[in-house]
Amino acid sequence: MSPGARNRRDAPVAIVGGSGFIGSNLADSFLSDGEPVLVIDNLSRPGVQQNLEWLAQKHGGRLTVETIDVRDASALGPVLMRSRAIFHLAAQTAVTTSLVRPDEDFDINLRGTFNVLEAARLSAERVPVIFASTNKVYGSLPDITVRKDGDRYIPCDSVVRASGIDETRGLDFCTPYGCSKGAADQYVLDYAKSYGMPTAVLRMSCIYGPRQFGTEDQGWVAHFLLSALTGRQITIYGDGRQVRDILHVHDAVAAYRAVLDRIETVSGEAFNLGGGPENALSLRMLLNEIGGLTGRELSIRHDGERTGDQPFFVADTRKIEAALGWKAKVTWRQGVRDLADWLQRHRLERRAEAVRYVA
Repeated sequence: MSPGARNRRDAPVAIVGGSGFIGSNLADSFLSDGEPVLVIDNLSRPGVQQNLEWLAQKHGGRLTVETIDVRDASALGPVLMRSRAIFHLAAQTAVTTSLVRPDEDFDINLRGTFNVLEAARLSAERVPVIFASTNKVYGSLPDITVRKDGDRYIPCDSVVRASGIDETRGLDFCTPYGCSKGAADQYVLDYAKSYGMPTAVLRMSCIYGPRQFGTEDQGWVAHFLLSALTGRQITIYGDGRQVRDILHVHDAVAAYRAVLDRIETVSGEAFNLGGGPENALSLRMLLNEIGGLTGRELSIRHDGERTGDQPFFVADTRKIEAALGWKAKVTWRQGVRDLADWLQRHRLERRAEAVRYVA
């Protein structure tokens, strides 16, 4: 796409999966800046209709919505061709679901991504495509030996312990979900090589924040908080010492926008995106924090480890920081408190709406 075409204010930013958690926050960011946004979503995930209603009420006419499934190439192509940039966030996101329905996982994550890339390739303009990948492309990291350190695992390797996993790490797909997302990740990067398209990949660690309706399989920070607030039992797979770096969605949105701003210089690159070592914590640490925030004794049960689970994953974010000048700003304790406050407000608002509807 030419610089002039990219700057046309009437050409929307397209967000595929824009009614989801990250997508709706990204849409809100662009819309708040006066940018037109095209949300493409099949509206299949619980809670996304609420996100869409929120965007429509807040931004009105600058928002356009198309209810399209990424598997429907004939419907997707003509719509995406009129956009100035594409953020591809739509996905089947659960490892457990991929093990039960690998065919569906393949169709959504790989075929769907191929459809998005082809729509961009066949456009008359060089439309940037920025893809939401995952840390699962690195597999279960069996060679990263860990040891117990109180309530968490820490790597025996001092470099990994200090900085995390970087992008030079070899890909090692594990589970159908890891395979479908990993193959899609590589397709996005190859379209920059083979066709000269401006594309980039963000391999995300654990993103959390407002507008996340977490489940046991995906969005575990919100799931833990929701369970605590409603008195539901929380199941921990393994001993709970697994460590992840968590990133507030406002910081994730800033990263996605920074990639688009610099797409001509970072095209064909993959970046790890997470909270980094400063925002790394174990499941046990998070549960202790949630217990303190909610003032409740949590009901917790343990079950066996899940297939492909990583005992330790912390993103080394030095590459994205150097390339884009981006850095995580929200500390994990601030962010978890922010999400807890939003969830409590949201529950009260939904109850008030239900009372008004009945009345």
